[in-house]
Amino acid sequence: MGPVRYLIDTCTFIWRALQQGKLSKAATTALNDAASELYFSDSSVWEICLKHSNGKLLLPDVPRQWLPSRMVFFQVSPLSLTRDVIFRSGELPRIHRDPFDRLLAAQAIEYDLTIISPDTPLSLLGASRLW
Repeated sequence: MGPVRYLIDTCTFIWRALQQGKLSKAATTALNDAASELYFSDSSVWEICLKHSNGKLLLPDVPRQWLPSRMVFFQVSPLSLTRDVIFRSGELPRIHRDPFDRLLAAQAIEYDLTIISPDTPLSLLGASRLW
């Protein structure tokens, strides 16, 4: 059996970097497992940049500096948005409207990834989720 592939939700990434006590035991185990392949979506980068610029998210440094340094530190690979993912996000059930969550669910489905997230709506959209 190969490595387990995970997509890290925006809040999970922030908590891992700044507030580890908020992570579940299962999330912590998966994130710390050397066999795990970890990915972070460009949609989460966009979300963090927007929240930071609106003053809703305080970070130790500007996102352009902070995010890449944390991704390297935690050995997380970037996951780009593609048209197929964007199309899929529009085809998901209309039960959850948050565009960032819809993009994450679509990426998880398209790339057969499990999202590490406390957000139940991601499962309702059809994505595999661990928390």
